[in-house]
Amino acid sequence: MARRGHTLTRPAGFAQSLRDLPLFLLILGIASASMLVPAVYGGVARDLEAARAFFYTGLLGLVVFLLVAIAYSGRRPRHGALGPVVSLSATFVVLPVVLAMPFHEGAQTTTFLNAYLEMVSALTTTGATVFDDPGRLPNTLHLWRALVGWMGGLLMWIAASAILAPLNLGGFEVTAQAEPGSKETLFHFVERADPRARLLRSVGALLPIYLVLTVILWVLLYIGGDRSFVALCHAMSVMATSGISPVGGMTGSTSGIPGEMVMFLFMLFALSRLTFSSDTVTATQGGLGTDPEFRIGLLIVFGVPLVLFLRHFIGAFEVSTEENLGQALQALWGSVFTVMSFLTTTGFASEHWVQSQSWSGLATPGLILLGLSVIGGGVATTAGGVKLLRVFALYLNGRREMERLIHPNSVSGAGIVERRVQRDGAFIAWIFFMLFALTLTLITVTLAILGVSFENALVMSIAGLSTTGPLIEMAADAPIRLGELSASAKIVFCAAMVLGRLETLAVIALLTPNLWRN
Repeated sequence: MARRGHTLTRPAGFAQSLRDLPLFLLILGIASASMLVPAVYGGVARDLEAARAFFYTGLLGLVVFLLVAIAYSGRRPRHGALGPVVSLSATFVVLPVVLAMPFHEGAQTTTFLNAYLEMVSALTTTGATVFDDPGRLPNTLHLWRALVGWMGGLLMWIAASAILAPLNLGGFEVTAQAEPGSKETLFHFVERADPRARLLRSVGALLPIYLVLTVILWVLLYIGGDRSFVALCHAMSVMATSGISPVGGMTGSTSGIPGEMVMFLFMLFALSRLTFSSDTVTATQGGLGTDPEFRIGLLIVFGVPLVLFLRHFIGAFEVSTEENLGQALQALWGSVFTVMSFLTTTGFASEHWVQSQSWSGLATPGLILLGLSVIGGGVATTAGGVKLLRVFALYLNGRREMERLIHPNSVSGAGIVERRVQRDGAFIAWIFFMLFALTLTLITVTLAILGVSFENALVMSIAGLSTTGPLIEMAADAPIRLGELSASAKIVFCAAMVLGRLETLAVIALLTPNLWRN
């Protein structure tokens, strides 16, 4: 007799058994196999303690994975439409426990909770760290952090089209194709019946692109002057928008402005999914030139630095330093790169960012970086935040309401760009924004109750919910030391990072009984 929740089928081959495994177990197997990478690197670098920790943990994980795969042979789990979302949630909550085991053994100078926080931060592509000095960690652990962040970014690329799009979550809920009765909605309803087929197609289509882009960026950064190890970590961090660095960011990099320019170009992939794929509903009706996310992103990237530059230039004019054109151009580039980095929730600050604040004697407030991170990047990318498409939906609604004030009886017409948002898109986007604000308030108050100052609690909440970890070092008056927080505050911060990666609507979907019956 079959166990509850499963159906017995004829004996299947091992490959078929792997396809029938729950998504979380597949991710666990891949994560265990990936531990061999830092194990080999640690052996070559003679960091034998860390190498052994990764090798033994990875080997144990693979053994457990194979045993479970054999046990699942001939069984097909039935978890309904939300099964993949449950697996995705378990990945961000439970998997870091496994990922933290070799990190904890390799570091030897920190608690397991700190190691867990590091892995949650890396897997959610947040990039916050307990270790203020990068020199405290060996390169083997830096490689593991960057690799986990890279895998977390790839997971979100795949999950966007294979899991979130069919359920109209993750920003897809505001698109016109998510409107009841549209052809794409009916197509996604049929696709839910076989989510594994969609998942395999997404992996086959996106993994080569993600891997090739990372290798290209790695080579370009190496040519630009970075050491091979630093170039690899920064390449993985840019593609995943994790902001993880083994040298403390761009100030420790040796590639200079050429390296920043290359990274700037690859950050464009976080502004719109159309820059690398057309597999989701956001890809219909026109190309990249008419994509509202990409256009709004570029407007912010170049508009905000221009305002900051003019503000700084006026200040420089007042103190008679306007003749230093080279310094002004460096300050302008520092603003452009940093704005792009925080808008895409990567969090790298240009080596000239400090100069862009101080060359005229004026300081740029961290509130700007907080605002950019809250806006975030494109839907179905590795970026976090509210997402540009939701901001665009609210902008369209605001513009329409202003038109009605002037012409109360007017009838609006939708162009190619406007037709991407459904009739109730602004209402849905506003609901998400309100949920985001309420969650931000709740986490901020909770952290304040746990002893964190209000300003630091606000910065930590935005850093977690927008998955922009470097905010804790740059947005407050003084860097926030995560290692000095209480255990309860660290757990709340971990919850904020997971919630920011999954988004509030996905969590609400998990708590909706009607969806479990589908």
